[in-house]
Amino acid sequence: MLSNRRSGLLRGLVILVVIGVWLVIGAIGGQAQGSLAGVQKNDAAAFLPSNAESTQAAELAAEFTDSETLPALVVTETTDGSDLTPDQLADVKAFADAIADAPLEGTSGDEPRTVGDVSVADPVVVPSEDGQASLVVVSLDASVASEQVGAEEDRISQLAVDALRALAAAPVTDGGLAAHGLETWVTGPAGFVVDLVNAFGAIDTVLLLVALGAVLLILALVYRSPSLPFIVIFTAVFALSLAGLVVYNLAANDVLVLNGQSQGILSILVVGASVDYALLLVARYREELRKASSTYTAMRRALRASIEPIAASAGTVVVGLLCLLLSDLASNASLGPVAAIGIAASFLSALTLLPALLLIGGRRARWVFWPRVPHASGKHSEPQAAAGAEVTAVIEDDNHVDVDGHGIWSRVAGVVGRHDRVVWIVTAVVLAAGAAFVPTLDANGTGDAEVFLAQVDSVDGEEALGRHFDGISAQPVIVVAPEGDADAVVEAAEGTDGVSAATVVTDEPSTVPGRPAQGDPLVVDGQVRVDVTTDVPSESQEAVEVVADVRTAVHGVSPEAVVGGAAAERLDTQLAGERDLRTIVPVVLVVILLILMLLLRSVLSAVLLMAANVLSFGFALGVAALMFNHVFDFPGADPAVPLYAFCFLVALGVDYSIFLMTRVREESLKVGTRPGVLRGLAVTGSVITSAGVVLAATFAALGVIPLLFLAQLAFVVAFGVLVDTFVVRSLLVPALVHDVGDRVWWPSKLARGVRPERPEPAEAGVHAE
Repeated sequence: MLSNRRSGLLRGLVILVVIGVWLVIGAIGGQAQGSLAGVQKNDAAAFLPSNAESTQAAELAAEFTDSETLPALVVTETTDGSDLTPDQLADVKAFADAIADAPLEGTSGDEPRTVGDVSVADPVVVPSEDGQASLVVVSLDASVASEQVGAEEDRISQLAVDALRALAAAPVTDGGLAAHGLETWVTGPAGFVVDLVNAFGAIDTVLLLVALGAVLLILALVYRSPSLPFIVIFTAVFALSLAGLVVYNLAANDVLVLNGQSQGILSILVVGASVDYALLLVARYREELRKASSTYTAMRRALRASIEPIAASAGTVVVGLLCLLLSDLASNASLGPVAAIGIAASFLSALTLLPALLLIGGRRARWVFWPRVPHASGKHSEPQAAAGAEVTAVIEDDNHVDVDGHGIWSRVAGVVGRHDRVVWIVTAVVLAAGAAFVPTLDANGTGDAEVFLAQVDSVDGEEALGRHFDGISAQPVIVVAPEGDADAVVEAAEGTDGVSAATVVTDEPSTVPGRPAQGDPLVVDGQVRVDVTTDVPSESQEAVEVVADVRTAVHGVSPEAVVGGAAAERLDTQLAGERDLRTIVPVVLVVILLILMLLLRSVLSAVLLMAANVLSFGFALGVAALMFNHVFDFPGADPAVPLYAFCFLVALGVDYSIFLMTRVREESLKVGTRPGVLRGLAVTGSVITSAGVVLAATFAALGVIPLLFLAQLAFVVAFGVLVDTFVVRSLLVPALVHDVGDRVWWPSKLARGVRPERPEPAEAGVHAE
């Protein structure tokens, strides 16, 4: 009795220590999670490899200016389409004069206090040739604009654009433009960057709340318990705190690069994975509580049975995501370790914090399942078995098994057992038909303006700029070439379709982007810089296509020339993304296939699972192509969409097959492969389906952020997870394995029907507290 009491005290102490450690992690990690936005880098140029042509051009072009600028373009036009009156034009000039004194909200001390403090030149007013609009060019110091200031650690560029927008919205008497029939937008590179950051700002609040709310609702329906859903949610929140703590410190010390989309995916992935692992463990724990009177014994058995599939699942996702490190793009390469850290945090939380929370109360810890409390004696068991309950299988002959279990999954198992070949052939044909539409997916990239799904100031301003200012480009194409090739480069560029002008940078640079300057050509180390203005907006996908033609033309007359600029950076990003897709996909397939072989001790079963999941991914992407092209009418997709979708769907989709097949193998060791398949399907059906719905709901929450990339990724992954859950794992895989029979375990002994002797089962309820 004394020994039991000491053992109980020790177990209680361990539980308190585990919970205490996680409370500390939550307190520190919660602050780090809230500060992740401060260590983000959303500049596309920062993600390009050093050998990219646009990166080389940017380094050379910097030598031609005293300081790099980040233009903010304030476009004003009349609301009725009439010409600007003299009074309105005077108001615009007064607005330009007031810009220097516009305050940067939240700054103090020695920090820049006004827009003038971060500008490299006085604002320039340019009336449009049609007389209906005006342009105010505000040149911000690019190096200063990226700095963080104030208690909120806002970037100066954001404060400066906010100041310009606030001033424009102020009354004319205060230096603003909110009167006299004028409409004003702040666009240009600075405007686009700020609008992108603002869009990602929803990640910290709305995205997480939507995801957690959806998961909580699903868990309430699954468990029908007032306490258990919150315990699972707490597990996910603390896992996110741990992941945020690690990622913040690594990003702050430049060990990895974090951007807005990586942060959003991290939040979703941690919540989804944590809840998935929790569902599996809780289901097995509930099952064991019906066999043992001791909650500690039940938890020990549940952990022993769950740790292999959960570890295999987490390991598969981690290794698959780390393959992104092979990417040429830092934005892709950084997502690998960021997401892998999130999965590792989910794994640790589910296998340490969750068991501790479930065991609070010791002998009375079953209260967490109230009002559907599982009992070991069988006298108080529920009328219907919950997810993970035992089922029995009666072998009629070699191909038909009657499954006696609970609910719809017993009936599904019965259908699979009676019609296995028909089931897997029909589902495979349907999936292949959907995958046939994959080539119709337009994943060649989009322009900056098409990135936003909601109306934003910078996009509206860019459209107004295009209506009234021909030949003005916020971000020209930049060509750096040997001095002797200057004339040939200008002629080649101007002869390219889509180019309106090409000018050599002089020692008296123009204050208006795209307008020619006076003076002699500026020569640096024997090279000149040529700024090329395109007919289409520099932020558009059409400009990317023009840049590709400019490169071809310029390289033809000057092989040593390099072509850069914002549009060239997008071109190099898209080209790198296409290379990544060709490189990373085969590596992910091989790595995950090897993991499956080791886990299942079988070559054939691993190959079949991988083939099923690749077919599922193809179906999801094919259906997405149809939806994007004909329902949502999206302008296209970034090459990273199919790459990210592949990494997530193949890794996460294999998870559910792992959960199923590890249980199938466990049952096959007892009763044989065919009845083992049906047992495994019936036992895991409810819990795996719940996990799939949870993961799909969390990824669907990415759609609340009004950005094209995340909306497309949300659709593909959420839809693909549902296909994996309800079709691949429920029908295709079990039917295929059932049809193949023992041979599926080749080359292990199970393939020859050899099974170890089964140990005598322990009598339920004999374990004391």
